[in-house]
Amino acid sequence: MKRLVFIAITFALLIGVSSFIAPSYKLARLKYNGGGDWYGDRTALTNLIKFCNENLKTNFQPEEETVEVGSEEIFNYPFVFMTGHGNVIFSDQEAKNLRKYLTGGGFLHIDDNYGFDQFIRPQMKKVFPELEFVELPVNYAIYHQKYSFPNGLPKVHEHDGKRPQGFGLIYKGRLVCFYTYQCDLGNGWEDLGTYAGDSQETRLKALRMGANMMQYIFTK
Repeated sequence: MKRLVFIAITFALLIGVSSFIAPSYKLARLKYNGGGDWYGDRTALTNLIKFCNENLKTNFQPEEETVEVGSEEIFNYPFVFMTGHGNVIFSDQEAKNLRKYLTGGGFLHIDDNYGFDQFIRPQMKKVFPELEFVELPVNYAIYHQKYSFPNGLPKVHEHDGKRPQGFGLIYKGRLVCFYTYQCDLGNGWEDLGTYAGDSQETRLKALRMGANMMQYIFTK
């Protein structure tokens, strides 16, 4: 991924004037092997895109695309979203390709849709054998962009009742992967009413946190 892509977007976001038309980019969902439901949270990313375009004045294409881990097409997307409940398997080629994407400027958001943790951690270890997921402190900049989250990630679904945690893979000082755990952020981005009992207030918190993530990525 060429850094010029990110420079262009960053410039557009930073100057914020109508005389400059921000480049339009598509965001993608990651398709992986192993049997996990990579297609989960079907309306999540499109809703987040809409929210960012309306509230951050980004110029993302309104519909998401799908990209496979080992495909060269992944380099066309500055941001890739990954979710699921079940098993994940990266081949050696896919792990190498994902590493190249992330070290070259790309960004991966992994959202545990419950039961994902035991599968995704060893696969990301294939991608970055030298790195460990580290919990990002509540004062980390990703929680303090347009919207402030002084306690870190919002809790969308209870599941095990554990506190939500945001983990990162940091490569040469840059956050390349943000892993949201025990939070179910993507569920919160879905259409209101998708899950019984979900409130608009909780959904808004999830979308605002997603917008913070986007603002952090494209202005860092």
